[in-house]
Amino acid sequence: MIRGWREGGHRVILRSCEASKGTAVAVMTSLPLADDVEKGLAAAAADGLRGFRSELYRCLDRRADELFELTEALLCADGPVSSLVGLCLAPEHRRGHGALYDAVNVGRVDVERLRRALARLPLLRMFGGRIVLAVDATAWLRPDAETCPQRLFCHVYGRTRESDQLLPGWPYQLVAALESGPTSWTALLDARRLGPAEDATAVTAEQLRAVIGRLRSAGHWRPGDPPMLVVLDAGYDVCRLAFVLADLPIQLIGRLRADRVLLTALAPPAPGGPRPTGRPRRHGAVMTLADPGSWPTPSTDMTSQTARYGRAQALSWDRMHPRLAHRGAWAAHPGPLPIVEGTLIRLQVEQLPGARAAKPVWLWTSAPDADAETVTRCWQAYLRRFDLEHTIRFAKQTLGWTRPKLRSPAAADRWTWLILAAHTELRLARPLAVDLRRPWERPLPAGRLTPARVRRGFRYLRAKTPCPAGAPKPAHPGPGRPPGMTNRHRAPRYDVGKTVTRAAATSSEQAVTG
Repeated sequence: MIRGWREGGHRVILRSCEASKGTAVAVMTSLPLADDVEKGLAAAAADGLRGFRSELYRCLDRRADELFELTEALLCADGPVSSLVGLCLAPEHRRGHGALYDAVNVGRVDVERLRRALARLPLLRMFGGRIVLAVDATAWLRPDAETCPQRLFCHVYGRTRESDQLLPGWPYQLVAALESGPTSWTALLDARRLGPAEDATAVTAEQLRAVIGRLRSAGHWRPGDPPMLVVLDAGYDVCRLAFVLADLPIQLIGRLRADRVLLTALAPPAPGGPRPTGRPRRHGAVMTLADPGSWPTPSTDMTSQTARYGRAQALSWDRMHPRLAHRGAWAAHPGPLPIVEGTLIRLQVEQLPGARAAKPVWLWTSAPDADAETVTRCWQAYLRRFDLEHTIRFAKQTLGWTRPKLRSPAAADRWTWLILAAHTELRLARPLAVDLRRPWERPLPAGRLTPARVRRGFRYLRAKTPCPAGAPKPAHPGPGRPPGMTNRHRAPRYDVGKTVTRAAATSSEQAVTG
């Protein structure tokens, strides 16, 4: 049976479907498009949004209908999400709060399939089609939750460096693709929680290897394309990652602390000169970043004008490497330690937003002989890394990523993947959204709408897209705990911090003390 009618100038067809859920599916033949968006681009975006929503539902195993409706409520709720239970009041959420908590606590998400689905989507690019990935870590703070296992001490910035704190919580690491232009959009590709027994550098290497493998399988990178750029902040051991991931088609860019010491490459011996005696040297001159007197002559010196930071000066030194030692991550390395060479970059901008004074930024890239164009792309890609911080702030403040007070780390992981799926739906709906701005907000073109503005109009797009979730079945609440009966099972308490000590660290400590 097929029925049709007109709504807002668009033809809507309702046909009964012999689907697994046995519900009616509204098939939309057209979407309300923004005035300045081409119809071809909008049609492709509508197909991509439909396809991802269907694939997302297939990635939800146990409690699939409730998990999908919970994602719908995330996207269609009015204003920022302040609590998890408040989402059950959204019209798009047809079930009760009991089903909501049951799905978050015991539901099941096929994470590997969802990761492959995210990798197959159109990818954001920079520099005329080059893939640029950003890696950053953020904390889901749970300082007072003594019954939550696997918490670590997470670094939290204060107003000053003296007011920084270490608070208990769950650290998460995100990988996203960046794009050019004055936008805050990123394409989230992966999220992973760091456990108490895991090494941050090893987890980062494993995560990047998996993400790049999925992007290559999806056809986003082929042999002959320029290597992907991976941007990291100062908390990562970029030299160690460059050594571990040397077999991948990537170029790492990481920020260094201003008190680091690097060494130049060993100069070849002069022809006809005296032959050196003793142990052969492996390192060249010492360069202390905080001492300008120790700096050798830079390989490149460029000055360019930027719209946001004013005049930017970039100095670079080729074939710079750190001095490694048999401790920490290199304690179990067999044989002589390697020399990991790269290009050192010093970026000095004229000013920061808000007329603040700018300190120089030191970057290190795994390309040992970077020319002037490569150096420019490195610091430009690093400045775009802050878009991922905007995405994290949007996920926490608007989508309510860290609002639920969950006890289980598995439930936190499940909720995190719903957040990533919701943000991906907003990114796919970006060409279809109409600017529903507040009276005090400036109008923006369709291509520059922020994620928050796209979310405002998602309810109208959602009403005309197929919903694979089935209708709720009538049910009655259970009897609950008998009156006067108290809880006799006290929840266990867990310590905070690393729970496994490396054998290498223990043996080295014994060697020093013994």
